[in-house]
Amino acid sequence: MSHLIAPSVLSADFANLQRDIEMINSSAADWFHVDVMDGVFVPNISFGFPVMNAIQKYAEKPLDVHLMIVNPDQYIEGFAAAGAAVITVHYEACTHLHRTIQAIHAAGCKAGVALNPHTPVALLKDILADLDMVLIMSVNPGFGGQAFIPNSLNKISELKSMALQVNPGLLIEVDGGIGLHNAGSLLQAGANVLVAGNAVFAADSPTEMIRTLKEVEFENLSA
Repeated sequence: MSHLIAPSVLSADFANLQRDIEMINSSAADWFHVDVMDGVFVPNISFGFPVMNAIQKYAEKPLDVHLMIVNPDQYIEGFAAAGAAVITVHYEACTHLHRTIQAIHAAGCKAGVALNPHTPVALLKDILADLDMVLIMSVNPGFGGQAFIPNSLNKISELKSMALQVNPGLLIEVDGGIGLHNAGSLLQAGANVLVAGNAVFAADSPTEMIRTLKEVEFENLSA
């Protein structure tokens, strides 16, 4: 399977959100990555249902919604109704993770679990077969533009080995500090969904950057 590119709407120009959404529509991107932050689970606040509805109005590609919030269960149906195709919750925020995954599936969405940089992938052993995706956070969540944490590559490799045993079709998404300097290494480690924020929206040509990220091969490893 060719890897997927999911530009992060968090890095878009909110004064020109429709323009940036239409840019992603016309690009080689596969998904829109939508970060929802509550100021409690992470030290930042982003958008909620009104902005989700605005994105859904113009988006022509699936919405990959990353809930960086406490008590995500109470909002699953709302985000599904607002257009989410994939809903990812944090392992660290869910007391009854299996029940949460069941609720996401019941709402008609693919279910993902995100892990903060300090959280071992081994903790997903007993639920990995039930997941559609695991999101490896390669920065501490809450703010864009942070530097990539190198140990994320080891976590991706370990997760890939685990998935091959029980869920070979698992999507492995990576978010944080991703660009042309490390995309090849991430794919080589086993990732198949790359979230790109600043790398896309700060580029001279965002559509060209998306195309280039989409065409990265395993051989293009960072030095």
